[in-house]
Amino acid sequence: MADISQAMLAGDLFMQCDVPSQSAFRPLPSGFSTRLCRRDELPLWKYMWAQGEYMDFINAYYDKVYAPHADEFFRRCTFAVDAEDKPVATSGIWCSYGRINTVLGFFVLPEYEGRGIGRGLFSEVMKCAEGPVYVHTHPIANKAIKLYTDFGFKFIVDTVVGYRANNFRESLPYLKEVLSEKGYTTLPTVKANLALLEAALLSEFAEF
Repeated sequence: MADISQAMLAGDLFMQCDVPSQSAFRPLPSGFSTRLCRRDELPLWKYMWAQGEYMDFINAYYDKVYAPHADEFFRRCTFAVDAEDKPVATSGIWCSYGRINTVLGFFVLPEYEGRGIGRGLFSEVMKCAEGPVYVHTHPIANKAIKLYTDFGFKFIVDTVVGYRANNFRESLPYLKEVLSEKGYTTLPTVKANLALLEAALLSEFAEF
Protein backbone atom coordinates (compact mmCIF):
# COMPACT_ATOMS: atom_id res chain seq x y z
CA MET A 1 0.00 0.00 0.00
CA ALA A 2 1.24 3.49 -0.82
CA ASP A 3 2.69 5.42 2.11
CA ILE A 4 -0.17 7.84 2.66
CA SER A 5 -1.46 9.15 5.96
CA GLN A 6 -5.01 8.93 7.27
CA ALA A 7 -5.17 12.71 6.97
CA MET A 8 -4.49 12.45 3.26
CA LEU A 9 -7.07 9.69 2.84
CA ALA A 10 -9.58 12.25 4.12
CA GLY A 11 -8.13 15.03 1.95
CA ASP A 12 -10.28 17.05 -0.42
CA LEU A 13 -10.88 16.07 -4.03
CA PHE A 14 -13.13 17.91 -6.45
CA MET A 15 -14.69 16.59 -9.65
CA GLN A 16 -16.67 18.14 -12.47
CA CYS A 17 -19.14 16.69 -14.98
CA ASP A 18 -20.11 18.86 -17.92
CA VAL A 19 -22.00 16.18 -19.87
CA PRO A 20 -22.87 12.84 -18.23
CA SER A 21 -21.86 9.62 -19.99
CA GLN A 22 -25.05 7.86 -21.04
CA SER A 23 -23.33 4.46 -21.03
CA ALA A 24 -23.09 4.63 -17.22
CA PHE A 25 -26.84 4.84 -16.63
CA ARG A 26 -28.56 1.75 -15.22
CA PRO A 27 -32.01 1.06 -13.77
CA LEU A 28 -32.38 0.17 -10.11
CA PRO A 29 -32.38 -3.56 -9.35
CA SER A 30 -35.74 -5.28 -9.12
CA GLY A 31 -37.50 -4.54 -5.85
CA PHE A 32 -35.92 -1.11 -5.37
CA SER A 33 -37.28 2.32 -6.23
CA THR A 34 -36.63 5.99 -5.47
CA ARG A 35 -38.56 8.58 -3.53
CA LEU A 36 -37.87 11.82 -1.70
CA CYS A 37 -36.70 11.92 1.90
CA ARG A 38 -39.53 12.76 4.28
CA ARG A 39 -39.10 15.31 7.05
CA ASP A 40 -39.39 12.71 9.79
CA GLU A 41 -36.56 10.78 8.12
CA LEU A 42 -33.99 13.53 8.53
CA PRO A 43 -32.22 11.69 11.41
CA LEU A 44 -31.98 8.62 9.19
CA TRP A 45 -30.48 10.67 6.36
CA LYS A 46 -27.92 12.16 8.75
CA TYR A 47 -27.03 8.71 10.06
CA MET A 48 -26.65 7.37 6.53
CA TRP A 49 -24.35 10.25 5.63
CA ALA A 50 -22.25 9.87 8.77
CA GLN A 51 -22.41 6.05 8.87
CA GLY A 52 -23.01 6.56 12.58
CA GLU A 53 -19.95 8.77 13.15
CA TYR A 54 -19.24 12.51 13.33
CA MET A 55 -22.85 13.33 14.11
CA ASP A 56 -21.94 16.66 15.71
CA PHE A 57 -20.37 17.74 12.41
CA ILE A 58 -23.33 16.44 10.38
CA ASN A 59 -25.86 18.27 12.57
CA ALA A 60 -23.90 21.53 12.37
CA TYR A 61 -23.47 21.19 8.61
CA TYR A 62 -27.16 20.58 8.03
CA ASP A 63 -28.10 23.53 10.22
CA LYS A 64 -25.72 25.83 8.34
CA VAL A 65 -26.27 24.76 4.72
CA TYR A 66 -29.61 22.99 4.36
CA ALA A 67 -31.87 24.05 7.24
CA PRO A 68 -32.30 27.65 5.93
CA HIS A 69 -33.69 26.07 2.73
CA ALA A 70 -35.46 23.09 4.26
CA ASP A 71 -38.34 23.00 1.78
CA GLU A 72 -35.87 22.85 -1.09
CA PHE A 73 -33.80 20.20 0.69
CA PHE A 74 -36.78 17.86 0.95
CA ARG A 75 -37.58 18.44 -2.73
CA ARG A 76 -34.06 17.34 -3.69
CA CYS A 77 -32.85 14.75 -1.19
CA THR A 78 -33.61 11.35 -2.72
CA PHE A 79 -33.63 7.84 -1.26
CA ALA A 80 -33.36 4.46 -2.89
CA VAL A 81 -35.74 2.22 -0.95
CA ASP A 82 -36.33 -1.53 -0.87
CA ALA A 83 -39.65 -3.33 -1.32
CA GLU A 84 -40.56 -2.51 2.30
CA ASP A 85 -39.88 1.21 1.71
CA LYS A 86 -36.68 1.10 3.79
CA PRO A 87 -34.12 3.72 2.65
CA VAL A 88 -30.83 2.04 1.75
CA ALA A 89 -29.03 4.76 -0.24
CA THR A 90 -29.27 8.50 -0.77
CA SER A 91 -28.18 11.20 -3.20
CA GLY A 92 -29.53 14.27 -4.96
CA ILE A 93 -28.52 17.52 -6.63
CA TRP A 94 -28.11 20.71 -4.58
CA CYS A 95 -27.67 24.30 -5.69
CA SER A 96 -24.62 25.25 -3.62
CA TYR A 97 -24.02 28.93 -2.87
CA GLY A 98 -27.25 29.52 -4.79
CA ARG A 99 -25.25 29.21 -8.03
CA ILE A 100 -23.83 25.79 -8.91
CA ASN A 101 -25.23 22.27 -9.05
CA THR A 102 -23.46 19.83 -6.75
CA VAL A 103 -24.01 16.24 -5.66
CA LEU A 104 -26.09 16.24 -2.47
CA GLY A 105 -24.19 13.44 -0.81
CA PHE A 106 -23.96 9.92 -2.20
CA PHE A 107 -24.13 7.17 0.37
CA VAL A 108 -25.11 3.50 0.27
CA LEU A 109 -25.55 1.47 3.44
CA PRO A 110 -22.57 -0.92 3.58
CA GLU A 111 -24.71 -4.06 3.57
CA TYR A 112 -26.30 -2.94 0.29
CA GLU A 113 -23.11 -2.08 -1.59
CA GLY A 114 -22.15 -3.99 -4.72
CA ARG A 115 -25.71 -4.67 -5.84
CA GLY A 116 -26.16 -1.86 -8.37
CA ILE A 117 -28.39 0.17 -6.05
CA GLY A 118 -26.05 3.15 -5.86
CA ARG A 119 -25.59 3.24 -9.62
CA GLY A 120 -29.33 2.98 -10.20
CA LEU A 121 -30.03 5.79 -7.74
CA PHE A 122 -27.29 7.99 -9.18
CA SER A 123 -28.69 7.37 -12.66
CA GLU A 124 -32.08 8.66 -11.52
CA VAL A 125 -30.46 11.72 -9.97
CA MET A 126 -28.17 12.56 -12.89
CA LYS A 127 -30.71 12.12 -15.66
CA CYS A 128 -32.55 15.20 -14.41
CA ALA A 129 -29.47 17.25 -13.49
CA GLU A 130 -28.48 20.35 -15.41
CA GLY A 131 -24.72 20.43 -15.98
CA PRO A 132 -22.14 21.20 -15.05
CA VAL A 133 -22.40 19.20 -11.83
CA TYR A 134 -19.65 19.21 -9.22
CA VAL A 135 -18.83 16.80 -6.41
CA HIS A 136 -16.53 16.99 -3.42
CA THR A 137 -15.08 13.66 -2.31
CA HIS A 138 -12.05 12.08 -0.63
CA PRO A 139 -9.31 9.70 -1.83
CA ILE A 140 -10.56 6.92 0.44
CA ALA A 141 -13.96 6.94 -1.32
CA ASN A 142 -12.54 4.93 -4.22
CA LYS A 143 -15.81 3.11 -4.97
CA ALA A 144 -17.67 6.39 -5.33
CA ILE A 145 -14.80 7.82 -7.39
CA LYS A 146 -15.06 4.89 -9.82
CA LEU A 147 -18.80 5.56 -10.16
CA TYR A 148 -18.28 9.28 -10.71
CA THR A 149 -15.71 8.72 -13.45
CA ASP A 150 -18.07 6.24 -15.14
CA PHE A 151 -20.68 9.00 -15.26
CA GLY A 152 -18.27 11.46 -16.85
CA PHE A 153 -16.90 13.31 -13.83
CA LYS A 154 -13.31 14.48 -14.19
CA PHE A 155 -10.79 15.31 -11.47
CA ILE A 156 -10.28 19.04 -11.07
CA VAL A 157 -6.54 19.78 -11.09
CA ASP A 158 -6.56 23.33 -9.70
CA THR A 159 -4.58 23.36 -6.46
CA VAL A 160 -7.21 25.42 -4.63
CA VAL A 161 -11.00 25.48 -4.89
CA GLY A 162 -12.47 28.32 -2.90
CA TYR A 163 -10.89 28.27 0.55
CA ARG A 164 -9.86 24.60 0.41
CA ALA A 165 -6.75 22.93 -0.93
CA ASN A 166 -7.41 20.39 -3.67
CA ASN A 167 -5.35 17.28 -2.86
CA PHE A 168 -5.51 15.65 -6.29
CA ARG A 169 -1.78 15.39 -6.92
CA GLU A 170 -1.00 14.30 -3.38
CA SER A 171 -3.65 11.56 -3.67
CA LEU A 172 -2.25 9.97 -6.83
CA PRO A 173 -0.08 7.36 -5.02
CA TYR A 174 -3.12 6.06 -3.14
CA LEU A 175 -5.38 6.15 -6.20
CA LYS A 176 -2.78 4.14 -8.10
CA GLU A 177 -3.02 1.44 -5.43
CA VAL A 178 -6.80 1.16 -5.27
CA LEU A 179 -7.87 1.72 -8.89
CA SER A 180 -7.35 -0.68 -11.76
CA GLU A 181 -4.31 -0.07 -13.95
CA LYS A 182 -6.53 1.14 -16.78
CA GLY A 183 -8.60 3.25 -14.40
CA TYR A 184 -5.51 4.95 -13.04
CA THR A 185 -3.71 5.52 -16.35
CA THR A 186 -6.84 7.05 -17.86
CA LEU A 187 -7.81 9.29 -14.94
CA PRO A 188 -9.81 12.12 -16.54
CA THR A 189 -8.75 15.61 -15.50
CA VAL A 190 -9.99 19.13 -16.12
CA LYS A 191 -9.40 22.72 -15.07
CA ALA A 192 -12.22 24.03 -12.90
CA ASN A 193 -14.95 26.08 -14.49
CA LEU A 194 -14.84 29.74 -13.56
CA ALA A 195 -18.39 29.40 -12.22
CA LEU A 196 -17.19 26.94 -9.58
CA LEU A 197 -14.18 29.00 -8.55
CA GLU A 198 -16.23 32.16 -8.21
CA ALA A 199 -19.04 30.45 -6.28
CA ALA A 200 -16.67 28.73 -3.87
CA LEU A 201 -15.25 32.10 -2.84
CA LEU A 202 -18.65 33.44 -1.80
CA SER A 203 -18.41 31.82 1.63
CA GLU A 204 -15.55 30.55 3.76
CA PHE A 205 -17.93 27.84 4.92
CA ALA A 206 -17.89 25.10 2.27
CA GLU A 207 -21.36 24.30 0.94
CA PHE A 208 -20.44 21.04 -0.79
